[in-house]
Amino acid sequence: MAAKKKVAQILIDVLSEAGVKHCYGVVGDTLNYVTEAIYHSDIEWVHVRHEEVGAFAAGAEAFVADRLTACAGSCGPGSLHFINSIYEAQRNGAPVVLIASQLATDTLGSDFPQEVDFESIYKNCSVFCQQVINPHSARRVFTEAVQTAISQRGVSVIILPVDISKAEVEDIICYLPQQSKPHLSPDITELKKAVELIEQGKNIGIYAGIGCRYAHDELVQLAALLKAPIAHTSRAKDFIEYDNPYNVGMTGMFGTKGGFDMIKSCDTLLILGCGFAWSQFYPDNATIIQVDHDATRIGLRHAVNCGVVADVKTTIQALMPLLTSRQDHAFLDKYVALYRKAVAKLDKKVVASSDQLIHPQYLVDLLDRYASDDAIFTADVGSAMVWLSRHIHVNGRRRTMSSLKHGSMANGMPQALGLQKAYPQKQVISISGDGGLAMLLGDLLTAIQEKLPIKVVVLNNHSLNFVELEQKGEGLVERYTDLNNPNFAQLAQSIGFYGKQVTNAEELEHAVKEFLTYDGPALLDVHTNANELIMPPVTTLDEVKGMALYSAKATLEGKGSDFINLIKDNFIKK
Repeated sequence: MAAKKKVAQILIDVLSEAGVKHCYGVVGDTLNYVTEAIYHSDIEWVHVRHEEVGAFAAGAEAFVADRLTACAGSCGPGSLHFINSIYEAQRNGAPVVLIASQLATDTLGSDFPQEVDFESIYKNCSVFCQQVINPHSARRVFTEAVQTAISQRGVSVIILPVDISKAEVEDIICYLPQQSKPHLSPDITELKKAVELIEQGKNIGIYAGIGCRYAHDELVQLAALLKAPIAHTSRAKDFIEYDNPYNVGMTGMFGTKGGFDMIKSCDTLLILGCGFAWSQFYPDNATIIQVDHDATRIGLRHAVNCGVVADVKTTIQALMPLLTSRQDHAFLDKYVALYRKAVAKLDKKVVASSDQLIHPQYLVDLLDRYASDDAIFTADVGSAMVWLSRHIHVNGRRRTMSSLKHGSMANGMPQALGLQKAYPQKQVISISGDGGLAMLLGDLLTAIQEKLPIKVVVLNNHSLNFVELEQKGEGLVERYTDLNNPNFAQLAQSIGFYGKQVTNAEELEHAVKEFLTYDGPALLDVHTNANELIMPPVTTLDEVKGMALYSAKATLEGKGSDFINLIKDNFIKK
């Protein structure tokens, strides 16, 4: 006869068997049996101050460390607070288990205080969502949950009523989680069609996405064979940019003319593991071959001439012996040169200005220069993630992360907490917006409580800067974007951080070096230029009209000096 165990203990056993190292959350009454089981296990509880932070942290660990991670909350509002960051993990393809503890089953459906129908809420942002209704089937449900999260790379939600949690049952171990990672090989018919179309093309381009995560060397070899420039998405930055002489950067708003013009000019485009959402950045007239392991993604963003359902790495390995090596590299050379010219133009503001103005590009360049070779960077949504994408250099050991698919504010510092927990020996740096940091400011305390030496840089421009730029680009005067900020450095000092504020460029380099070498959690509050523009690779007529309309309206409202400062800071050479 098998030994009897509480269902909560069986849950933690299954999570441990599946490789979970940390569980992030806030404790509460309906969760008590789960946290008790965690206390007696090899899983470490990470006590955050807000559940949204918990799922941001868990999702970051799961994505970068590539392992199942957990978060847990109490009934009602407790587990409901996870919703935004669970969407983030799901859209990012991060294997996470959310334990949403629930009221006792005999109270459900009676409008009991704190009753929430978690299943109807979470089923839209998960790959698995099920309430345990029978303690004897609990191990099967738990195993299915972790198996689905791992194999489908997403969030599994386990809804666990407290009476089920504390019930004792015989633990018959007939379900064990599997960790297999199968490779999907291309169909020979699809492969031959792809080869035929590539051979017919003259100017071949490659657009690489996150699906190329494990195919860096193969991708470079393919580009060498075809003399094809490689553009990439921002999510693929870590895996594509380094040791890659064929790189022409990103397209989209974050990109440069190298990537943008190459994709628009090629006659044949290989889209490899890429689901970039903005159709206007795809070629207007080109033969398109798309490779993706998920058949539902083929042709989702743009019509394709050939779809190959397979892993990118496996497909490239199968393709190369069938392709003819090319000698003409004029197309490649043109766009590599254009990319380097565009990067040089962006780097013009990676210098200290003589009038003490701090360009955010200069700040991020200093972080890039003095951070460790294996540092992990996070960035808040908005201008912070643009500066990270453009000015942090990767090398095969560094990693970068932002909320690139869900686009949530306040992601940077919480993700840094999870990454520091996953990699205690590495330098973890959050490039935080002043609005983003303020939104979940309380969880700076988590860094103190959990002894996590995260480094938080605040781009303090006293505004919701990216929103302000969007308003101006649409011909509107900025509304409700101003932020009356505290001295973030003093605030950080008051809770145990190292804190320093910098307001002029001459002091910044020394401050960055001191901040990065501090042994413990540190915050650098940097007052950056509020008028900095984020220039896309190509400016449209609508954008020019919008900015002109903004200037007229700003002048009529007595804000003409704001427009003059914007022009001076971005277009007039010193």
